[in-house]
Amino acid sequence: MSSPEHKQKIWKMIKHIKVGMLVTEDGDQLRARPMHLVQDEYDGTLWFYTRRSAEKVIEAKQDSHVCLSFSDQEDGIYVSLSGTANLSDDRELIDKYWNPFVGAWFPNGKDDPDVALLEIKIRQGEHWKAKESKTFQLYEIAKANMTDKTPDLGENEKFGK
Repeated sequence: MSSPEHKQKIWKMIKHIKVGMLVTEDGDQLRARPMHLVQDEYDGTLWFYTRRSAEKVIEAKQDSHVCLSFSDQEDGIYVSLSGTANLSDDRELIDKYWNPFVGAWFPNGKDDPDVALLEIKIRQGEHWKAKESKTFQLYEIAKANMTDKTPDLGENEKFGK
């Protein structure tokens, strides 16, 4: 788990990226697919709309351990979050997060019995944030190759279990 301050740090990193790759296990194969954030804040749980009949839901029921990764190469932000997935029928949250973007993926509307939310409770993760421009990063890499030292490209932090 992480502190409220750390949760805000994570949210600041991912809220503008919007789309994360959700990784589930399908038998002995890992599968990733893009998922779009719908919430306005982060308290340790991420929410995504899904069809209850989707393969990712079936996979999450068989093994609820999932991973989400977010990446913004331009800003040098990379976030990996691991947690557990659960299907939710919370009508209040479905109503709260519904918007025209979501509606485009669910033409029968939010009252469609196949519409649900995928709740991901984050347990642990890691994030990286480049502290300088690409030019500085190239300089650090070149310097590291000439000195046999590891390049200092920015912040890296693990959290959780």
